[in-house]
Amino acid sequence: MNGGARDKAGAEKSLLIAALGVVFGDIGTSPLYAMRECFRHASGMTVTPDNVLGVVSLVFWSLVMVVCLKYVLFVLRADNRGEGGILALMTLITKGKERSSKVYFALIVLGVLGAALLCGDSVITPAISVLSAVEGLNVATDSFQHYVVPLSLLVIMLLFFGQYRGTARIGNLFGPIMLLWFGVIGILGLRSVIMEPGILAALNPSYAFNFFARNGWTGFGVLGFVFLALTGVEVMYADMGHFGRKPITRAWLFIVFPALILNYFGQGAYLLKAPESVENLFYQLAPKWMLYPLVVLATVATIIASQAVISGAFSLARQTMQLGFWPRIQIIHTSLQRIGQVYVPVVNWALLIGTMVLVLVFRESGNLATAYGIAVSAQMLITTVLMVIVVRNVWGKRSPFIFLLPMAFISIDLAFFCSNAAKVFTGGWIVLVISGAIFVLMTIWQKGRRLLAEQVAAETLSLDAFIDDVDRHKPIRVPGIAVFLAGDPNGAPRSLLHNYKHNKVVHEKTVILSVRTHEIPFVNPADRLHLEKLGSGFYRAIIDYGFSETPDVPAALKLAPPDEIKFEPILTTYFLGRETLVLGARRTMWMWQKKIFWHMSHNALDATTFFRLPVNRVVELGLQVEL
Repeated sequence: MNGGARDKAGAEKSLLIAALGVVFGDIGTSPLYAMRECFRHASGMTVTPDNVLGVVSLVFWSLVMVVCLKYVLFVLRADNRGEGGILALMTLITKGKERSSKVYFALIVLGVLGAALLCGDSVITPAISVLSAVEGLNVATDSFQHYVVPLSLLVIMLLFFGQYRGTARIGNLFGPIMLLWFGVIGILGLRSVIMEPGILAALNPSYAFNFFARNGWTGFGVLGFVFLALTGVEVMYADMGHFGRKPITRAWLFIVFPALILNYFGQGAYLLKAPESVENLFYQLAPKWMLYPLVVLATVATIIASQAVISGAFSLARQTMQLGFWPRIQIIHTSLQRIGQVYVPVVNWALLIGTMVLVLVFRESGNLATAYGIAVSAQMLITTVLMVIVVRNVWGKRSPFIFLLPMAFISIDLAFFCSNAAKVFTGGWIVLVISGAIFVLMTIWQKGRRLLAEQVAAETLSLDAFIDDVDRHKPIRVPGIAVFLAGDPNGAPRSLLHNYKHNKVVHEKTVILSVRTHEIPFVNPADRLHLEKLGSGFYRAIIDYGFSETPDVPAALKLAPPDEIKFEPILTTYFLGRETLVLGARRTMWMWQKKIFWHMSHNALDATTFFRLPVNRVVELGLQVEL
């Protein structure tokens, strides 16, 4: 093997290990509570051999159908230039569609709703994961009972305070630990299966079908707890932009999936021998000498489980902002090699507060389990519906047989969603409230920005008319380069008109600059800057970015041909319009929506910081806009 091939193989191995540390933490720690909750008092299910075999069979075939077939072999192929997640899927479908059409609007609503549901899940996952791990101390002694919540809060705080280090460093640190975790839970499960091999009968799907026939609606309710074994699968898709499809696929098929199956079967085997040992079932698989080390390892693993949804929330925040569904917020890139790895401070601290509140309110992982799953199951259903559209409209597959598999997935997702719907009254409403609030904020921001853009466009003077006026009146031309940011590259921005009206001067070289975000993750650097000479010292510049990129205007302007115009920092001044929103009486939005939009706009990151403009070269002109 030559040096280049070795380097490539080493890089792929490194990505696979890092993916273990970021992507699979959530679904990888589900054995801590999933099987246990299927038989706890909340489910009403008695521990009998037939029921144990039925639940284990349900878990096994759910992982096969939903994760292996739906996500690994189906959904992960629907990437938008390498980027995954519900918004990437939405933009893939809506590309080229008429924005005013009802179909476009419906697809946008579905995508935004799915994104909001993922945000709700990002709050509850760290809480239930960390609580379930720390509760393992109760297996050894009751002395720690009063310290579970404080210890859980401490672990959660350490997790969120370390996020600024970035996904790459965290993944490289957590990856080997998760590799050890999956090895340990796989061995523990195998050990239990060897002692009770009768559990292998659960590989037969007839046990899953008979489970429903025997238990009726009670069995259908248990399906909502079986679903806990799948939570985290959507993060595999959302985090695809961090690591790529191949490392995620290989890590799942060769490491994560076998370990999970062995452990779930091991827990089932233990219940066949000791049906009274439902509490802390996961820890019952370990010999006594291993209990404390296992609790420590499980706690670290649940920290990593939380990392999966946190990094997914960071990616989602960047995408929603770039697509115009959220105000400008600070985005910090934590890797020079992979542009998808980011840290979003405001999201990090919001998740920290929300997670700590849930821990203080629910106090036990079992209580959280009765609220967990409804948001995730709804999001998975939305993903499948959008995938049906991808198969037909993007991939061009029109054969009726092609749709059999997606329709089967929709049936499975519907069953999981309906079984989880009962959790609304046992705490699930909290997640729905969080998701609903985020959805409302996203739609208000998108609508408000659209209305403002329409108003500004109606009042904008054409750039050609402004240049003609300058040619006729010949104002004083001052030396240097003036860059005016504009939403419409064909119109004279209001900041330019105000500067001309009050200062009576025009710079020797005046650039009308528009920054556009496209519905693709990344734009080829060679296509970043488009510069057009308009005459009379005027230029039109358009900088293009993908929705997974963070704008850097000065860096992009350096791409301009030096024989056309050279953007020297000391000679370039940036003019921005500082909008002051006035809440008028026009019935464009409800007044409560206007007030929310005003607060969101007021707290948005300023354009100087967002576009990375040099602060000592920026001039802001106040503008009033009535909403």
